[in-house]
Amino acid sequence: MPEQPQWSERTLDMPPQDPWADQPTAPGPVTPPPPDTSPFSRGRAQVNPRVDQTRQYSEHEPTGIGWPGADAPAGHRPMSWRWSELRRGSEWTSAAVLFAFVCWGIWALSGGGDYGTPLIVFAVTLAVAVGVFCLARVVGYYVLERSLGRQRRTARGSHLVTALFLAGVGVADLQQTQWVMTAVHWVTGQLS
Repeated sequence: MPEQPQWSERTLDMPPQDPWADQPTAPGPVTPPPPDTSPFSRGRAQVNPRVDQTRQYSEHEPTGIGWPGADAPAGHRPMSWRWSELRRGSEWTSAAVLFAFVCWGIWALSGGGDYGTPLIVFAVTLAVAVGVFCLARVVGYYVLERSLGRQRRTARGSHLVTALFLAGVGVADLQQTQWVMTAVHWVTGQLS
């Protein structure tokens, strides 16, 4: 096995160059390359041909966040963004609907008789809850966005108002149930 060359033998011997010197105008003498005595072979690395790729860029969509004092463009938010905005905070409304449904069920089952009227009452309650949500959105739009200039990113406030309404309806249903109120009065009498 041949002996490996030292690192100093593998480096290129170049004369020191002055970076501020004038560049030569005539080419210097051409010297033949020294014979290759290194164990490494000379060659060229394989380079894949460059594929001409034309990049497609999408057009700029204004976001409404521009120069201070500039008006936002009309319709600057897509509809899908608005639906996702309405879903944020919906856990409050979902929990309150479940609470109102359970309380309504207790009231409807304890009343006995026909369940048509209690079903209509619950449907009207849900319709009013949707109206409360829409009213809270409209009030929030006029107060926060138009008057104060803030941009709303969630519907948590409207969901919270709707949840409070539905929780109040659930408590009112429980207050109309005789055995629930008897149990409440018994517990409060034991605590005092």
